[in-house]
Amino acid sequence: MRMIGLAVVLVVYLCAPPVCDGETPGTKIARIGYLSTQSASGSLAQRDAFRQGLQALGYVEGRSVVIEYRWADGNYERLPGMANELVRLNVDVILSAGGPPAARAAKAATKTIPVVFVSGSAVEAGIVSNLARPGGNITGVEVFAEQLDDKRLEVLKEMLPHALRIAVLWNPATPEGERQRSRLLAAAQTVGVKTRFAGARHPSELQTAFDSITRDHVHALLVSTDPMFVGEAQRIVRWAAASRLPTIYFFRLFVDAGGLMSYGAEVTASYRRAATYVDKILKGANPGDLPVEQPTKFELVINLKTAKALGLTIPQSLLVRADELIQ
Repeated sequence: MRMIGLAVVLVVYLCAPPVCDGETPGTKIARIGYLSTQSASGSLAQRDAFRQGLQALGYVEGRSVVIEYRWADGNYERLPGMANELVRLNVDVILSAGGPPAARAAKAATKTIPVVFVSGSAVEAGIVSNLARPGGNITGVEVFAEQLDDKRLEVLKEMLPHALRIAVLWNPATPEGERQRSRLLAAAQTVGVKTRFAGARHPSELQTAFDSITRDHVHALLVSTDPMFVGEAQRIVRWAAASRLPTIYFFRLFVDAGGLMSYGAEVTASYRRAATYVDKILKGANPGDLPVEQPTKFELVINLKTAKALGLTIPQSLLVRADELIQ
């Protein structure tokens, strides 16, 4: 009888499914694919905001959730291959971070795995056809990025009323870049300035763009909305400071790094909100039925220390409208 009992125990042990470290029997660890246009070091704020959002919902990384990160480092041609890698890993949901290029790559890679994006121009970029009912396997958070470029130009002109020539750092390799160029050309006529466009398709082309801006002897710079520029924020801000060029950005991260000013949606909050979408999907919600969330807060942030270093007097109209003044 003892031999039979031992055999039964061995059979039960060998047939039982393995339990992962940190996983309790009967529970499933969620696997999230994190597909980013940017670099790991250049998008810490966004990544941490997403992780904090998950933590607030009760997820513990390494125990109840595992995140598979893929970083394109500003090289968008790498995104399709990385998206396909995440599909082969059979993750439960993909979070596409850093704008339309990542969202388009994730959408093209799968029609079954749910995709949650954080991106601007969701409809214009062809990510979804309708914000209220996105349909299919995709939803997310809209950040109204490129749509605010004309407003940024107005703010820059208000800061520098005598500026006549303004450079625009842009990415000519994307559909979003072409739309931004058209929008800014129209806005420039409205505010009475001439624009000089300096393009960079990859981080490796930024120095050539900087040299072009220097040759044009412009009075100020607008960094147009492109996720590649976020990963290069420190480099762009240092160059603008060395060139003594007043610059407006689309994300406060640049201002925190020493840039003059930014105007745009509170992007880190969008990544925290994206975590709630992931949570709903992991609990069984259909992504196509979840409306794309739109930002409710736009912030104007001005770095007073940088303004002083540039010898600028900030107009009272901007001081009273600023959401935050960095000393």
